[in-house]
Amino acid sequence: MVTNWTGMVAFYGTDDLEKTHKFYHELLGLNLYKDQGLCKIYSVREGGKIGFCSHLEVLTKEKSPIITLLTDDVDKVYKSLINFGLDVPKPKVNPKFNIYHFFTKDPNGYSLEIQKFLD
Repeated sequence: MVTNWTGMVAFYGTDDLEKTHKFYHELLGLNLYKDQGLCKIYSVREGGKIGFCSHLEVLTKEKSPIITLLTDDVDKVYKSLINFGLDVPKPKVNPKFNIYHFFTKDPNGYSLEIQKFLD
């Protein structure tokens, strides 16, 4: 089947929708696309969407899943998270994937990667 997809939303569980909202909307600046009560969906420029729902289970294992947000200014996001009081490792170049990035955890325990492609 071939169709013209109009977008995509990846949904994740949360035990604290408001804490998650503050992290993704207020700290990271993602725009709230839709508030469905039990779920909040955020837009990322160029069409991506991510949703968090209080009726879904939080499932994490080591680094999985990884939520990756792309930006041209990894260092600016790093400084914002440090100023917010999070313990975040310094960004670094990963030559294997040709990226500049760092990892942290979101309020739900999901691995959050802030990344820039170098090619």
